[in-house]
Amino acid sequence: MQMLALALGVAASGVSAQPQAFRPAADTPPLRIDGRLDEAAWQSAPVHDAFVQYLPRDRQPVPEGYRTTMQIVVEEHALVVGIRAWDPRPDEIRAPLMRRDKVLRDQDFVSVVIDPVGTRRSAQFVRINAAGVVADGMFIAATDTEDFAPDFEVDAATQRLADGYSVELRLPLMTLRYPYEGGAPWRIMAARSIPRESSILLLSAPLTKDALNFIAELQPIAGLEDIAERVRSHGLLSVRPELTLRSTRRSDGLATQRESRGALGAEIKWRPRADWVFDATLNPDFSQVELDVPQLAGNTRFALSVPEKRPFFLESTDVIDLPLAAFYSRSVTDPGWGLRATWRGTRADATALSLRDDGGGLLLRPGPYATDVLLQDRRSQATLLRGRWHGESFTAGTLLSQRDESDGGASNRVAGVDMVWRPSDEQQWRARAMSSRSRDGDTSPGRSGHHLNAAWWMRVPGWNLTAEATEVSPRFRNDNGFVEQAGARVLQTELIRRWGEVAVPGPLAFSAHEFETYLWMQHKSTVADHDVPGGQTIGRYAHAGIWLAASRNTEAWVHAQFDAERARSDTPLRSVPAIAASYSVNPVPWLTKLHVESTVGRRLDVEADRVGRGSELLLELNLRAPLGALWLESEQRLEQNRIAAPDGRRALTDTALQWLLVLHLDARDSLRAVWQGTRFVRPGTGESVPAADLRGQTTSLVFLRRFGLGRNLSMGLSRQTGRPAPGQARQVENELFAKVSFEFGQ
Repeated sequence: MQMLALALGVAASGVSAQPQAFRPAADTPPLRIDGRLDEAAWQSAPVHDAFVQYLPRDRQPVPEGYRTTMQIVVEEHALVVGIRAWDPRPDEIRAPLMRRDKVLRDQDFVSVVIDPVGTRRSAQFVRINAAGVVADGMFIAATDTEDFAPDFEVDAATQRLADGYSVELRLPLMTLRYPYEGGAPWRIMAARSIPRESSILLLSAPLTKDALNFIAELQPIAGLEDIAERVRSHGLLSVRPELTLRSTRRSDGLATQRESRGALGAEIKWRPRADWVFDATLNPDFSQVELDVPQLAGNTRFALSVPEKRPFFLESTDVIDLPLAAFYSRSVTDPGWGLRATWRGTRADATALSLRDDGGGLLLRPGPYATDVLLQDRRSQATLLRGRWHGESFTAGTLLSQRDESDGGASNRVAGVDMVWRPSDEQQWRARAMSSRSRDGDTSPGRSGHHLNAAWWMRVPGWNLTAEATEVSPRFRNDNGFVEQAGARVLQTELIRRWGEVAVPGPLAFSAHEFETYLWMQHKSTVADHDVPGGQTIGRYAHAGIWLAASRNTEAWVHAQFDAERARSDTPLRSVPAIAASYSVNPVPWLTKLHVESTVGRRLDVEADRVGRGSELLLELNLRAPLGALWLESEQRLEQNRIAAPDGRRALTDTALQWLLVLHLDARDSLRAVWQGTRFVRPGTGESVPAADLRGQTTSLVFLRRFGLGRNLSMGLSRQTGRPAPGQARQVENELFAKVSFEFGQ
């Protein structure tokens, strides 16, 4: 009776413990998205204010003065979420103008996480900082990761107030992904970031740090029982043409080439009903997608992956849900055209993708000790089929992948199955098996291989435990994937003891709201091949250390590395002990990130097959500052690897630098400048390893005006210089470009 009275009292006051949607009268005009929350619908919508702390300490009440509320209004074609964020120190609210998807925990923001399928396997999220900048993407429960790559068509606005700020977010129903019929209740969670000394994160759902993933406690939305039925048959068609004009000048010291051309392309999205989405791309121009961060590769035996940023490949990342070894969209270098279909049902989902790749990229041929790289100079067709079935605690999937060259008869086919099983809220099993069949030409014999993986996670109060095993046969190949190492067997485990909040007195005094000790171990060995014996140790690794999180978004770790590595199959296993440490902090509002990471100890010089004293260093500085009515972003990154020869002289230095400057003229206009350079120097020590001095630089200046999602105008110039090998002339490429994209839809 007492609980019933409490429930009636909550309902009578207009405050709801469970999120409830409000439906205005049918003739009510759509809400004006200005962030004010002053229209009649907001006065009638139930208020959900059951927010709790998740960071720095879970299960704690909201700090005094930081009350946060959420309301939901249902329109004919959209959900509108209103969030009110009170702040007793409104002058300290951090609200910088930023690039899209750069709304991070160094800023005041609110976030809406919504799962229209209702299964909590994945969820769409939208973050809005106090200046109205948007970041969006997908949460994937099985890996507990967030992917900022997908962009959704949303409308958001904020309003600064004397005691905080308020946010309005319109989520068009056509933007959300849900089944045609039979789905579970839609689920939602709101979050609020308060970047003060304690770096607080508030949630509208009772999530704890013992949960397997961040979306485990999304709450059902009351009042949406028939919304999917009302809009499930509404169609959507979006056509986005783009025109690119480019003038290029190339020089290699002997000759100069000039080229001017225009290219017309298009992106098409058709959603005939709720559960189907069709995408098409024709002659897309991805050359001005944000530059990849330069990586050290001079002393690296294996290929390095880079994240996907091209819009066409991002529609069904939640359905694909595969590691890079199974599908790596960056393996498609220059698509001439592409088609994709995605279907989402209550108990199953599937996607099909086919593209023509005009080549110009690289083909990876991994081995146990190194990755060979071949030039992909022929046109090919890439095809992927992916389907999954979902039970209450079990998911099973299948994969078919194919890459065929148009000339020469080379082909690669991969088939696979996978499963995820969650026997309880505390543990998860995941397994995957793939087989491949490859031919290098019409007359070459076919080669078969396999890729097997099994992993187990357990998370209980105070402890995390993971174990994983992988075997990749020597002949396994996936030209639509990214396989770092073949002919290898990898066993890996990690044990983490979570101590919670700690305070250490004395000369080295510190306090942390999270403190962990951990032990990570990995063993890599060979799978027998014609020139490599089976069972040979490639590498043996054991890292024991501590990790902590503290105020001002501080994260730090330090561990001892008891490692041993082998450069090649005919060389001995060499001990390479070291100490590694990392420190990251948001010390003041204008210095949003200071990150230092370093390893010092014995390092393996792979090419020379010797061990010397060495170090690795990573330094990142992110600055944000207002310049009158403008906002400035400045990001600097330095990465360097050094190894000494046995006599103490420098054996190699590998350096990568990047400086990114963005000047936000207003919410729509920005000017972006990028400079990045790489240099690998090997002075030569009189031995068999030749001297080398390889350099590369890229400079880019781009003006961008956004008229809305998919409607942009950009103009700029870029310059690339490099010396690919010692003794070769410096190569230079200069480019001027202009690009405009616009959208038609219904």
